[in-house]
Amino acid sequence: MSDLQSHNPSWQLHCPISIPDNGEVITLSHGEGGRLMRRLIHEHIISAFGTMPSDSQAVHQNDPLLLMDDAARLPAIDGEIALSTDSFVVSPLFFPGGDIGSLAVYGTVNDLAVSGARPLYLTLSLIIEEGFPIALLDHVLKSVSTAARHTAVQIVAGDTKVVPRHAVDGLFINTAGVGQLVDPIAPGANALCEGDELIVTGPIGQHGIAVLCAREELALEPPPQSDCAPLTRAISVLRERMGMRIRAMRDATRGGVAAVLHEWAGASKQTLTINQCDIPVSPEVRGACELLGLDPLHVANEGTMVVAVEPGHADCAVEILRSLPEFVHATHIGSVTKKGISPVTIARTLGPEQPLDDPLGAPLPRIC
Repeated sequence: MSDLQSHNPSWQLHCPISIPDNGEVITLSHGEGGRLMRRLIHEHIISAFGTMPSDSQAVHQNDPLLLMDDAARLPAIDGEIALSTDSFVVSPLFFPGGDIGSLAVYGTVNDLAVSGARPLYLTLSLIIEEGFPIALLDHVLKSVSTAARHTAVQIVAGDTKVVPRHAVDGLFINTAGVGQLVDPIAPGANALCEGDELIVTGPIGQHGIAVLCAREELALEPPPQSDCAPLTRAISVLRERMGMRIRAMRDATRGGVAAVLHEWAGASKQTLTINQCDIPVSPEVRGACELLGLDPLHVANEGTMVVAVEPGHADCAVEILRSLPEFVHATHIGSVTKKGISPVTIARTLGPEQPLDDPLGAPLPRIC
């Protein structure tokens, strides 16, 4: 067993490919700007992203990346742009329903989409641990490429750094995303009004529980699956058919749905009330949360969002979402009410309405 294998099993957990003992690995020289680095970039990174689909779905050369300049040269964008950045340190790197590669793309793309932007470009920076198998890096890069094609975004620039053993858990990824803001843009949480209605697009807590079970090797059957997926299609259809009747959208990542609701309550100076019996939770997540003493409302998602719409339009929004196969479990979960003592309340299945705690921290670190 190699030194990396003995001290750091992160990339071994749920590793999707077989890694030979004598397989090529990343060395510090791969990050020093010389021949090995150029070979790594050209043979493994550029080869993964050197072509991209156009709007017509025909494949074309990824010219900004192929030029290998210090900065990507991009065409002019008509109107305002949105810029987002994120870092991904998930452990383990592979989990049921996704991996660090697809997570990096979908996480960044979703942040742009809920902000009212059409995602266009991504940068990709890799921080790789010395000794990381190159075959496994290729697998992650293929996952990044597949997710980018799925969301029609173009990888236009990046960076590669190699750090000594023990400095990171195999691989960290940093991204930046650029998108074009497209009307109509939801006014946001500070525009929430009494009577507005709240929706979630699918079962909650999927991603956090999937990562937890993978990390701790909990043998639950069936194993919980992450909801790691793009929200772009749902957002596009909602905006097209509902326009300015959408008040706000937010993907419920770290802190889960509870964190989104508390942020919205603070921004709007209103109280947000939800009904426990209406909140969609899969049997696997519900069982795991009961076993581990977790509240699904506090658990992270990576392909589920909270949407606020004007009074009387929740049923329409739910119908639109359920017309898409990925969002058949979209549900109206509550509403905005006049400001009370608690910023967020929940009507539990048994007992009176009570405050919903604002998560102090994630029940599981490093889920994205």
